Amino acid sequence: MWEKRSATSLSRLLPRLSERFSDRVEAEEWQGYVGRLKTHFPHLFQLLYKLYSDRYDFFYHLENILAIATKMWLARPDDLKALDVIRQADPRWYQSHRIVGAMCYVDLFAGDFQGIRDRIPYLTELGITYLHLMPLFKSPEGDNDGGYAISSYREVNPALGSIEELSLLATELRQHGISLVIDFIFNHTSDEHEWAKRALSGDPDYQEYYRMYPDREQPDTFEKTVNSVFPDEHPGCFTYRNEISQWIWTTFCNYQWDLNYENPIVFGRMAEEMLFLANIGVEVLRLDAVAFLWKKQGTSCENLPEAHLLIQAFNALVEIVAPAMVFKSEAIVHPDEVVRYVSKEECPLSYNPQLMALLWNTLAVKNTRLLRYGIEKRFTLPEGCTWVNYIRCHDDIGWGISDDDMQDLEIDPYKHRQYLTKFYTGQIPGSFAKGLTFQEKPETGEARIVGTTASLCGLENSTNDNESKNLDTDLAIKRILLLHGIILTIGGIPLIYLGDELGTLNDYTYVDSPEKEGDSRWVHRSEFNWELAEQRRDSSSIPGRIYLGF
Repeated sequence: MWEKRSATSLSRLLPRLSERFSDRVEAEEWQGYVGRLKTHFPHLFQLLYKLYSDRYDFFYHLENILAIATKMWLARPDDLKALDVIRQADPRWYQSHRIVGAMCYVDLFAGDFQGIRDRIPYLTELGITYLHLMPLFKSPEGDNDGGYAISSYREVNPALGSIEELSLLATELRQHGISLVIDFIFNHTSDEHEWAKRALSGDPDYQEYYRMYPDREQPDTFEKTVNSVFPDEHPGCFTYRNEISQWIWTTFCNYQWDLNYENPIVFGRMAEEMLFLANIGVEVLRLDAVAFLWKKQGTSCENLPEAHLLIQAFNALVEIVAPAMVFKSEAIVHPDEVVRYVSKEECPLSYNPQLMALLWNTLAVKNTRLLRYGIEKRFTLPEGCTWVNYIRCHDDIGWGISDDDMQDLEIDPYKHRQYLTKFYTGQIPGSFAKGLTFQEKPETGEARIVGTTASLCGLENSTNDNESKNLDTDLAIKRILLLHGIILTIGGIPLIYLGDELGTLNDYTYVDSPEKEGDSRWVHRSEFNWELAEQRRDSSSIPGRIYLGF
């Protein structure tokens, strides 16, 4: 059925595309593009049909999406089209053992894009071949969720440089064998995005880009089954805006408006933004908050089947337009749900939050039972897919360990998570860790943990006695290298938070900033210490012992 419908549709649409676009390129190049389109269109058609076929204007939107894809392919630079050919010949390039990842904030690591270019020798010395730059696009002044409230997907934070400079950086990184990785925040925009501004001005077309309700009837119905992500800061999932007398769906923060993917125009517009990022040289696109893309009454509105269909449809468009780019999923959900986002048709790469939680658990309890049990059950991925293994990231450390796993090993999940939280905040006798809580719930004792790897491993928490201090330091360095040794050898892409290779400690000065003091995650988002980096080759120094151990 699908084959016949898709063939009929393509036979109708392809001549129209050819008439509009084929005269802009050489015939041979056009035929190469059409060949990819014919290969991947049946799957794309099936996905879009499942999502939008109930609309009378489905074929209009289908043609519009293909026109967007073709326009973005025509705009793709020649060097990236050449990379497409190379990657098609080596489609599992990201499974090479030479892929070593690092992540950082541009401003904290090197100031701006030019600073990153100047620091490429440091990255290559460390062996980095995959660089994830944290959110760098235009966002509101003040509260912006660490850059995850996007005001424009085509403008960067002017303090970092310009979009042209970002493209030049991507090219220079690629010339040094480093793939650029950035975030695609596609569940929501900031309320300062042009689409949101038009919605606030009363434009009904742009109000359809978001989920808006004139009264509390539907929001109240949704909130019977939907969890609040940040209940302390933002109870519920909706924010009222007086200007338009509407309740707007805001999963994370009141200034982050969830996009309405039931509207196929939104899918098309976001596909264009995604392909724009591919065309500036992004090779890995981290898909943010994938679990929340689709909403349906009577459900938790997380991990719904339609969310998977959306990602697969975006993936099919990338296969047609920019096959050198691959997706990485960020699904901080139950370990059994994480794997559902991982496939060649969806996200070939995925963060491995279970491994992160299990590694910290193992350090605290000093045995590997739970680590071995969880990994044996869930480490295997579909062919052609790869874990991105990390010890910490820009965010918090949550105890995302399966309750079933703990109960199978006769561990009380609730008490064990409380123990881990207390251990990593130094409340357990014998704890070596210096961490803080994030999003703590005093009534239940539930919390997540923040801190640098070094501080959580005990490097900060040494005694005054010199002999004991030396022993504590030795053990802390061994813990740091042990954790990194595991992510470097277990299989997949190891991802280092830059600064951890030098033993960077917690930075408590964040409390002095009104914009940061309420968010304890800034304790581990300190400015990179280049003076410390000067000691990296001195085997008698602590930074040198850690760096050379790496």
